[in-house]
Parts: sequence; C-alpha cells; structure tokens
Amino acid sequence: MKALRTIRNYFLYCGIGKEEYEAVKKDAYISNYQVWRILHCVMVAAFTFLYISSLFNDLLESNNLFYMLALIYSVFACSLFFILRKDSIIAQLVIYLSISLLFVFSCLITQNKPDIPATTFIVLLLIAPMFIIDKPFFMTFELIAASSVFLIWMHRVKPFEIWEMDMINVVIFTIVGVILNIIANSIRIKEFVLTRKINVQKDTDELTGLKNKGALTRKINSFLEDESTYKGIMMLMDIDRFKSINDTYGHDIGDDVIVQFGSLLGDMFVNGEITGRFGGDEFIVFIKENDDPDAAGSIAASIVKRASESITLPDKDRKVSISIGIAIYKGYENNYSEIFKKADIALYKSKADPENRFCFYV
Repeated sequence: MKALRTIRNYFLYCGIGKEEYEAVKKDAYISNYQVWRILHCVMVAAFTFLYISSLFNDLLESNNLFYMLALIYSVFACSLFFILRKDSIIAQLVIYLSISLLFVFSCLITQNKPDIPATTFIVLLLIAPMFIIDKPFFMTFELIAASSVFLIWMHRVKPFEIWEMDMINVVIFTIVGVILNIIANSIRIKEFVLTRKINVQKDTDELTGLKNKGALTRKINSFLEDESTYKGIMMLMDIDRFKSINDTYGHDIGDDVIVQFGSLLGDMFVNGEITGRFGGDEFIVFIKENDDPDAAGSIAASIVKRASESITLPDKDRKVSISIGIAIYKGYENNYSEIFKKADIALYKSKADPENRFCFYV
C-alpha cells in the first residue's frame, strides 16, 4: 500500500505534498509559458524552413501540405504566447494542444513513408515530456493516447513487419517517456519548492512572520506599476509610546507586544492585502482595489479597537494604543516612496492628536 501511495503521489504531485505542489503550481505554469513561447518561435522558424525547402526538394515535396498547416498553427500559437497571461490555464491548454498536434504531424509524416520506421514519432515520445512541468498524470495520458492513435492508424498503412517493429519501439519509449517526465518534473518542482522557501525566508520578518520591509516595498511597487490598477489604501501604523513600554517592562515585553500586534494584523487581513512590519514598531497594510475612505476609516477604527482590547501588558490596567496614517491611492503615485510619504504625514498628524487615532492624508 505504501508503494502504491508513493507512485500515486509522484503521478499527481511530482513526489511532494499536495499543499506544497499547489503553492508552486503557478511558478510551474509561468516556467512552461516561458519555455513554450521560445519553443513556438523555434517551431515557426523550423516549419518555415521545411515548407520553403519542400517547394524545391523532391524528397520533402510529399509533406508540403503538412509543413504549411504546421507553420500556420505555429504562427497562431506563437502569437497567443505574447497575449496570454503567464500563469493562464489557457496557455497550459495550448501547450498540450501543440504537443498533440506535433504527434499528429509525426503520424502524417510517417504515413507518407510507410516503409520506414517511425523515427519522428519515437523522438517526440522522448522529447515532449522533458519540456513541460505539470502533474505527470496528464503527460502519461497524453503519451498513451498518442501512442494508441499512432498504432491503430499505422496498422492500416504500414507493412506488418515495419508496424510490428514500430509497436515494440512505441511501447518501450512510451514507458521511457513517462518515466523521464516523472523524474524531470520531480526534480524541477522540488527546485521551485526550495526557491520558494528561500524567498519566503528572505521576505519574512523573523519576529512577526509578516512581510519585511524589502518584501513590502517590492510588492507595493509591483502593484503601483501595474497600469490596470488605480485603487488602493495604504495604512502606516505604529504603537504609541513604544519606547516607554520597552523602558518600563523590558525589551522582551516590547517584542511580545510587536508579536501580538503582528498576529492581530495577520488574522485581520487574509484576502490578498499586503501586510507587514516596516521596522521597529511600524507596520504597513496595503489594501488593493479599494479607495473608499469610509471603508478605510472603518478598518482603521477596527484595528485601533482590537489592539486596545487584545494586546496585553504585565500591567493589566494599561492599554496599548495604535496610531494610523492613511493614504488613498487613486492611480497618481508612481512608486512606493510617494504614497509612503503621504501615509507618513497622516501618521504624524494622528500621533499629534490624541483624540484621533487615525488620520487621512489630505
């Protein structure tokens, strides 16, 4: 049973856990996109060369129509890879379609030369599995389906002796192709997992587990640079009289207050907001696709209230208060620094007015 579970795990999740696989699946899709954009450009160049050569070469002339159809498809598919999103599921479907059509193309080539062993098809059985990162289950289905169609198709066309030789080779190399796909996917997926772990460690604040300053800056800049986005709310907040907390209770208690506040923010913002510790006792929350001041005020008030109620100090009668500066993004700021300055000015105003625990940049 353990062996069966291991085999199942390799076929479905490349030898890693389901959650780990889902976490890096997007990276795998992006890698497929980048590789196959290049491969489709190579296909355009190759089929252009073959088509032009078939116009002047008697040996290639019989495949002239196939080269032309393959060229037309390659140009179409290549253009899609300059339009589709890198992590789009449609891009992955186009890749599988391209692999399927390459197998059909090799069948057509073989049909024109029935007395020759199917070298082109065999080569594709070995090469195609090496150029896609996905659940090996899908490529296994692709190879078995392609091999079955090939053998049924060629049984009607080829002399039996040649077909029998092709059958032996196709069965062997289908199995080899499946194994190569499993090995290649396992190695590459594990590289993605390792890279992701390194990036998470690099981008994570050790004390709170939230994003650190570098990650905050990069993520918010990435959002602001996207021309399709023009709504956002930045909240810059810090803990009032934090130095006094450190001086009164010690740095261990001060660190615990930071941890408690970080945990509060982590629990509150779980829907794709950019949340992190800027440094010291300063935190940032950036809410995407929202520029409603009323919503921002309601969220800020909730942060202030929950911090006061949930963050504890050794002196039970002493409450922790939070000040928040809010800057509304409407597509005008070009980078992180510009909107941060506005939130910082609002935070300064908030700290200067004990009656208002949060202020907007005006």
